[in-house]
Amino acid sequence: MKKYRNKFILSWLLIVFILTSTSCDTIDTDSNSKNEYSAISSEQAAVSLEGIPEYTGEPYVELNDNQPSFDEEELTDESYEYYSELDELGRCGAAEASIGTDLMPTEERGQIGQIKPSGWHTVKYDNIDGKFLYNRCHLIGYQLSGENANERNLITGTRYLNVTGMLPFENEVADYVKETENHVMFRATPIFKEDNLVASGVQLEAQSVEDGGEGVCFNVYIYNVQPGIAIDYAEGESRKSEIPVDRTEDGAEESEFILNMNTRKFHRPDCESVDDIKTENKGKFMGSKKGLMEQGYEPCKRCNP
Repeated sequence: MKKYRNKFILSWLLIVFILTSTSCDTIDTDSNSKNEYSAISSEQAAVSLEGIPEYTGEPYVELNDNQPSFDEEELTDESYEYYSELDELGRCGAAEASIGTDLMPTEERGQIGQIKPSGWHTVKYDNIDGKFLYNRCHLIGYQLSGENANERNLITGTRYLNVTGMLPFENEVADYVKETENHVMFRATPIFKEDNLVASGVQLEAQSVEDGGEGVCFNVYIYNVQPGIAIDYAEGESRKSEIPVDRTEDGAEESEFILNMNTRKFHRPDCESVDDIKTENKGKFMGSKKGLMEQGYEPCKRCNP
């Protein structure tokens, strides 16, 4: 009788072990399990700076033929958001979310001036729209997630990175989600060189879920630069460049244009239409007309830049 009792106990313990092991390895749909899985996949997805070409006047470059690197398990139509813990230098890591209408804010954005991201400096230059070199850049834009004064979602980014680089992609995602009420997997990964406190750039990946990427699909690296300004990424110090950053192929300085990121038009700085552009839709671009038109922008018919 004792012999059979021992066999029963051993069998019961084996069943408990199998069930416990299975539950640990399975990706649940609750937010905690999803966040743990996202942390692993986001680290694996980070691009290496060694494979990124030098900035030559375009705000971003496409990676992996513009295809994001989400695993099938990550593509979910259940809204959630995940923000990496700050590292030992106080730097942000990857932020990932399944963007749905239920994550989007219903009230105006609050103040974020109390947050000082790694490498932060308050500095102004006359040749920058709005004067300030640095913005507190949301990895996942407020319009997408409603996350505002979250130190794990804010990096020190140039005005150029924030407005010319990241905002058009965020607007694309926001417009799609609002129009379709579908979800978009979205990941923003700040890329730091060694122990630098200011990111060299940000990798943005997005894919619409319900339609398999037909509505939204991109994988880009956006440069954290400011035309005409030299930046020390180690600490965030900066100065005006003695040699202009942006030049045309024949060596001449490139032109300045004002962007309307809502209508996708570009204007001369003195165009009368510039005053009608809302602040959140206005951007500045130092480069060539060709470069802007390759990004899908059209010249204003009033000023004919």
